[in-house]
Amino acid sequence: MCQAATGTGSDVALVAPRPVLDDAIDPIALEPVDEVVVTTLVDNVYDALLPDDERTTRVSFGVGLAEAWQFEGGQTAVGLRAEHGFSALVSVRRDATTTSLLFDTGLSPDAMVVNADRLGVDLLGVQAVILSHGHFDHAGGLAGLMSRFGTRSIPMVVHPMAWTRRRLAIPGGEPFDMPTLSRHALETEGLSLVERRQPSLLVDDCVLITGEVDRTTEFERGMPAAHQAWTGSGWRHDPDIVDDQALVVHVRGRGLVVLTGCGHAGAVNIVRHAQRLTGVSMVAALVGGLHLGGPAFEPVIRPTVEALTAMAPSLVVPGHCTGWRAQHALAAALPNAWAAGSSGSSYRVVAA
Repeated sequence: MCQAATGTGSDVALVAPRPVLDDAIDPIALEPVDEVVVTTLVDNVYDALLPDDERTTRVSFGVGLAEAWQFEGGQTAVGLRAEHGFSALVSVRRDATTTSLLFDTGLSPDAMVVNADRLGVDLLGVQAVILSHGHFDHAGGLAGLMSRFGTRSIPMVVHPMAWTRRRLAIPGGEPFDMPTLSRHALETEGLSLVERRQPSLLVDDCVLITGEVDRTTEFERGMPAAHQAWTGSGWRHDPDIVDDQALVVHVRGRGLVVLTGCGHAGAVNIVRHAQRLTGVSMVAALVGGLHLGGPAFEPVIRPTVEALTAMAPSLVVPGHCTGWRAQHALAAALPNAWAAGSSGSSYRVVAA
């Protein structure tokens, strides 16, 4: 059995978030691109009745067929899978060159690959994997992905604290030990791991992986006491999830496209961090999980919505762990920008 590597207490102290308010000392020269298409391969929701619009392409029933004896002809039309997880295919075009990256892989081993097949997405065309953080609902689909690649190696960008052993210890119940990623298992399967705490530039400097996000807001305080990490000698409260990182692209004349997995660092912290690193103030799109669901996070909804509204993003697609109360608040505050998330939906941002 493969043994999972875990972070130590000293590692945690080393990467503890640091509030930074001024301009970046080492700004990132993020090259602008001509087009970005974010296709959600896995989300908590699949809605086959959502309509297309000028920036969004939806998927209805009939993307695949399955055997079903109760129907004449023995088949039925199927849609896409939804589960408590997140995965997105990011296609970045600059001039005549298009590069595809995979951001997270969902919860289960097969949902992402099933949905990709039904959408006609060739996962063998993916040139790198980015892991937003180590939680299992973002890394479960790595097994299905690597079964497609066989012996071929593929790079994966990951924060070194993603191997941390974690659990949920809710008072009155038995602790739930989260599945912990194994560095050895991933390397054995052919993933070439790129572990970085600092920002990374990919695709000829056109894609930024933020690395560790500076925590600067007063209201985004992370996970409640039930979320714990193993230090090597005991369990401790792990509010920050320091391995949380986002993907950022600068679309020429439109601004930043920011893609989050869960947004554990805080949606506002993440966007401000991207603005600070790149020197680009315009926000073209914010897509992904914002982790605003449940009683522990509902007090954060109002200041988050207010701050995001002030940023005036052109497109906001909250998904996965955002929560229905936050979805309603964002839709009301940003009616022209908000769009419903759904497995199989593609969101397109084109240069001005």
